Amino acid sequence: MGLIDGMFTLLFGNGRNVVRETAEVFRENAEGAALREAGLHEAVLNQFAAEFARPRRGLFDRLIDGLNRLPRPALALGTVGLFVAAMTDPIWFAARMQGIALVPEPLWWLLGAIISFYFGARHQAKGQEFQRSIAETMTRASEVTGNLHALRALEAGAGAPDAPPAPERSERNAALEEWRAGA
Repeated sequence: MGLIDGMFTLLFGNGRNVVRETAEVFRENAEGAALREAGLHEAVLNQFAAEFARPRRGLFDRLIDGLNRLPRPALALGTVGLFVAAMTDPIWFAARMQGIALVPEPLWWLLGAIISFYFGARHQAKGQEFQRSIAETMTRASEVTGNLHALRALEAGAGAPDAPPAPERSERNAALEEWRAGA
């Protein structure tokens, strides 16, 4: 009886299971695969959360941003309103247009300059904000590379991976370093 118990213990239990370990050579352990997949999904969600996080702005900044969004829709809706006014009451519209015809040409130039500078400055500010966000993204390239290596290691089932070495750069970008120093 002791010999049979010893064989069963060797094959089926007592810490190590020869049958299970042999089977895992031919078929992946479903529980281990589920754990690795859950870890992979968690890492992906954490990366997305970090990537799309926005800095919290104060009430004043949000109010000014809201006011800055008004001129373009107001100009577009105002132009549509002029067409509606011309169709509904042509005499009233013609009287207003006669008043606009009396505006001197230098005032028209001033209005055009103000509108051009407003939209130009807004375009430039948004463009610089976009470029700043791109530069921040590029500085995190080694972090992203490390995350990708970690995700691949989790997917392959290697467990907790070692951090990969930072990519070496063969050239300096003097303009980028000068820009970072000034920003």
